Amino acid sequence: MNFSLIRKICSVIVLVWIALALAACGGFVKGDNRHNQPLSGATQAGLRNMGSSPGAPMVIRIFKQESVLEVWKKTASGEMRLFKTYEICAYSGDLGPKFKEGDRQSPEGFYTITPGLMNPKSNYYLAFNTGFPNKFDRSWGRTGSDLMVHGDCSSRGCYAMTDEGIAEIYALARETFKGGNSSFQLQIFPFRMTAANLAKQAASPHLPFWKNIKEGHDLFNVAKAAPAWDVCERRYIFNAATSGPLDAMGACPGVTRDASVVALQAAEEAAFSAEVETLAQKDARLKAAAERQAAADAAAKARGEAINGAVSGFFGSIFGGGQPATPDPAAPAAGNPAPVPATNRP
Repeated sequence: MNFSLIRKICSVIVLVWIALALAACGGFVKGDNRHNQPLSGATQAGLRNMGSSPGAPMVIRIFKQESVLEVWKKTASGEMRLFKTYEICAYSGDLGPKFKEGDRQSPEGFYTITPGLMNPKSNYYLAFNTGFPNKFDRSWGRTGSDLMVHGDCSSRGCYAMTDEGIAEIYALARETFKGGNSSFQLQIFPFRMTAANLAKQAASPHLPFWKNIKEGHDLFNVAKAAPAWDVCERRYIFNAATSGPLDAMGACPGVTRDASVVALQAAEEAAFSAEVETLAQKDARLKAAAERQAAADAAAKARGEAINGAVSGFFGSIFGGGQPATPDPAAPAAGNPAPVPATNRP
């Protein structure tokens, strides 16, 4: 019997079994090509119909509270248009930026995604790194690593998509890079950046940060183009009038804004102030109504107690002979015989 041959056959069987097991569990085996899945015909047709192409520049926007991820693509007109919206399965933490490693908080802000941040061998099907911490985050001493947008519908500080969703998003990013673009912009917001939503968060310690990133949000909405961002005075600055990188801790340079942007910012600030005042008045009315209701409840309770007392007294006077008589201190206690007068004692 050729034991050497038997051992070789057994080794091959074991290797095949391991490969099949890994494939069944979603692990990577040699030849896995999920990161090269082509865009579907429907996706390519959708891009053509909006006047774009797979290789055109793109922007991704995330709105945390609404749990949506948007892919915007540049069209033949030169403007960005919304191509598709994807549902976010899960994100970690609450509204607000990430501060430190391990706080299980998903980041917010502006990030630049390059080919080096793409992760074709992610444990979560496919992924790309957000680039946290960026220049802004580092200026505040914030820490964290491997903050991803990935598949598998499970989040520990990341933004989790379905595997089908991340596959298409990944392919769109891959084709954008193949089209000659060195990066694309990732914008992450806590919620739809309306004056009404900001006013609801007027007491939040994150409000100054949110109003800062809203500047970039509004610029994108007006120009339909990704604003250039940098950091100075430990805050974001957009479309700065400078050609070189800024000192994150240094003074900010001037910024040129066209009339439409200035008008929008003024209108948004006025709307924010009006919403805050409206909410304050509403809170005051609700508080006054609650106080009136509490007073009415207390008065009703007092009236009820008074009525109950009067009824009890009335029926007590009829069936109980009124108030009980005051006991005679000279009377014998119940169950004890009356004392015999001394003159009658033997």
